[in-house]
Amino acid sequence: MMAYMAIYYSDWSSHDFDDVPAGARLCELTAVDLARLVRKRMVSPVDVVRAHLDRIAALDPVLGAFQVVRAEAALAEARALTLRSDLSRLPLAGVPVAIKDNVAVAGEPTRMGSAATSGEPAGSDDELVARLRAAGCVVIGKTTLPELAIWPFTESAAFGPTRNPWDPARTPGGSTGGGAAAVAAGMAALAIGSDGGGSIRIPAACCGLLGVKPGPGLVPLAGGAAEHWLGLTAFGPIARTVADAALALDVLAGRPIRRDPPAQPRPLRIAFSARHPLPGVSASRPVLAALDDLAGVLRNAGHALTEDSPRYPATLGLRFNARWLAGVARDADGLDAAALEPRTRRLARTGRRIAGRVRPASADAFATRAARWFASYDVLITPTLTRAPVPVGAWDGAGWIATMLGSARWICTPQWNLAGLPALSVPFGQDDDGLPIGMQLIGPAGSERLLLELAAQIESLRPWPRLAPLPGSGSPADPPADPPAEAG
Repeated sequence: MMAYMAIYYSDWSSHDFDDVPAGARLCELTAVDLARLVRKRMVSPVDVVRAHLDRIAALDPVLGAFQVVRAEAALAEARALTLRSDLSRLPLAGVPVAIKDNVAVAGEPTRMGSAATSGEPAGSDDELVARLRAAGCVVIGKTTLPELAIWPFTESAAFGPTRNPWDPARTPGGSTGGGAAAVAAGMAALAIGSDGGGSIRIPAACCGLLGVKPGPGLVPLAGGAAEHWLGLTAFGPIARTVADAALALDVLAGRPIRRDPPAQPRPLRIAFSARHPLPGVSASRPVLAALDDLAGVLRNAGHALTEDSPRYPATLGLRFNARWLAGVARDADGLDAAALEPRTRRLARTGRRIAGRVRPASADAFATRAARWFASYDVLITPTLTRAPVPVGAWDGAGWIATMLGSARWICTPQWNLAGLPALSVPFGQDDDGLPIGMQLIGPAGSERLLLELAAQIESLRPWPRLAPLPGSGSPADPPADPPAEAG
């Protein structure tokens, strides 16, 4: 075990690979490290995929992260990958990726967490999946989500709940909850999801991961759509390290954003605030302490920190909700209403009534206000969530209004979808129960690279556990003494 740990925590960019043990726990390596090993033909893609399939078989009966596991298909893809003459040039060679089940994968149905959707397999890959495959990824499975990606927790009536690897009694968040649970448990090296109000950042925070919501237009929307949820939705990666997330974002965007970043960002003007968009909502003591701690860490690193945030109008929640409701109603059009969950059916009915009066998110005055506010700052840091992951079943039996109001007090993310600004969630500390805390970094339009650079600096100053503790394993593994090598 100690021999393995010495290799696992070493800098792979300078390692000659001669002493990589045959029994290395491949599921615990980063996507960057796995791809480097596969490119150098030190590890077979088949062995990588088989190791992840074995882990899924062992853990997913409890966690419920996967809607479908592509065992035979993934092994066939891995075998084909070994024959590629360009293997040494593939940036994500052999990396097992989990795809949220609202994105088409050829040969698999796209169920969107709902009994009302078709079980017919997709005839072709979505462009996002095609880009990942072209980079060398192997699609190991499709992951669970709440019905129609509506909620920040992953519990559908049709397919059951997904559980958090840090504590199976808690939610992994949503709506990309299955993807986050898969990555945090080592069942996939990367996950791809969508974020219409925090659905990448929320599960990343719940599961101790890095989740990136890019700004509009950087990454194509699934299905080739020009917009989704009236401009709220973006697609992006969930990963265990900043380097993994950055490389995946490069591939999804189809161009380099942060392949070779500087060692640390220039001194930045950083605002930080625990102010919640809803009046009277406050974060828990551990979350507030983590925010203050992070501000101190970054101040000591040479950045200028100021406690400040944009002014949130009292109607901000209503304005977000109008787009959300109308967007869900559009997604529900053409589905068998009787097969939808009662909560979804009522929500969609409301959305249809207001849809004709709702304008795109880009037309909202808050988008203009937020853009102007960022003239004074490079980055804003807020909590991603006001408190720890909620218990599974927290909103069982609640109507859509009660569920919306309850979950809105838990999350700190939707306003940045309304503003159309890039944002990410980075792990920073744990609460009194040992559950991960996520901090949200937001920047002006086009600041994805800067946010990733700052996240990488946070990672180097306060490394986080790469994986959730498994049942019976005690506390998570200590973080590496040195940050993992960046993608080349």
